[in-house]
Amino acid sequence: MGEFTEVSKIDELKNGTMKAVSAAGRAILLARVADKYYAVDGRCPHMKGDLSQGKLEGTVITCPRHGSQFDISNGQVVRWLRGGLMSKIGSALKLSKDLTVYNVKVEGSNVLVEI
Repeated sequence: MGEFTEVSKIDELKNGTMKAVSAAGRAILLARVADKYYAVDGRCPHMKGDLSQGKLEGTVITCPRHGSQFDISNGQVVRWLRGGLMSKIGSALKLSKDLTVYNVKVEGSNVLVEI
């Protein structure tokens, strides 16, 4: 079991928003959806695109570089790359990689992530 580190205050994120945070030297994407907080790797496993610059729809984040999509509630790939030949090759070779999901808890007005 890891150690919880404060990464944000609860009033810094409105529902349906996200931001880049750092904990223990790791880039983490923190999001708030329906008053629940989620924390996942902040970089896309494909080409390290900054997921905080992507688009959040519900619990699905879309990478701004190549359109890969991940469910931040469980880290699983929704779509690997955005169509075309590379997407088909990636699917055939099972090159997709899920995001690491971090445990999140709220204590008072603080949002903490377990590293």
